[in-house]
Amino acid sequence: MTMERRIKLKALNSHITCKICRGYFIDATTVTECLHTFCKSCLVKHLEENNTCPTCDIVIHQSHPLQYISFDRTMQDIVYKLVPDLQDNEIKRERDFYRARNLPCPKDAALAADKPGADEPEQPDNTDCHRKDEQVNVCLECISTSLRTLKRSFIRCSAQATITHLKKFIAKKVLSGMEKYREIDILCNDELLGKDHTLKFVYVTRWRFRDPPLRLQYRPKIDL
Repeated sequence: MTMERRIKLKALNSHITCKICRGYFIDATTVTECLHTFCKSCLVKHLEENNTCPTCDIVIHQSHPLQYISFDRTMQDIVYKLVPDLQDNEIKRERDFYRARNLPCPKDAALAADKPGADEPEQPDNTDCHRKDEQVNVCLECISTSLRTLKRSFIRCSAQATITHLKKFIAKKVLSGMEKYREIDILCNDELLGKDHTLKFVYVTRWRFRDPPLRLQYRPKIDL
């Protein structure tokens, strides 16, 4: 006979709450140097003025701490499974935020993409294949003589696209192979960007109050 042991949620709170806002993790983001996790918005705001972990004070990076944080999908899935209605309430709050500003909610598109069959939608030939999420205009500038300049340096894509997506796009155009994307670095304002950063994240944290388009530079990867 097996016995089922029930654990109260409050017994786990110290493991699934952000040490900055004291709330449950939303967009759980982990510092790669020490593996401490926080809400993404809380951590980004903290790192705008500091370069240390809010929990252990370890120096994440002297000049580019935002490059050493990454979305922790496993932790976020655990939190959503443990805390009733947290995910639904958060999605509703985000939808209300974007609706008040007459903007599409990015997570609606992300949720639609996660549905079975969403990666192979049936669409007429004349249908715009771009997802209906927030868009961002980007100017890609080559800052190396060893790489070719893109024929079209201006592109428009989803704000949820990541730096890795851009690397693959550039690699396909200038290195004749998408699989060579790891050979490329992308920078904004001379700051190296992390592979998991979304264009929305880059725009908000590096291009705030500047006129569009978002200007990014690419070069061959430099091994430090």
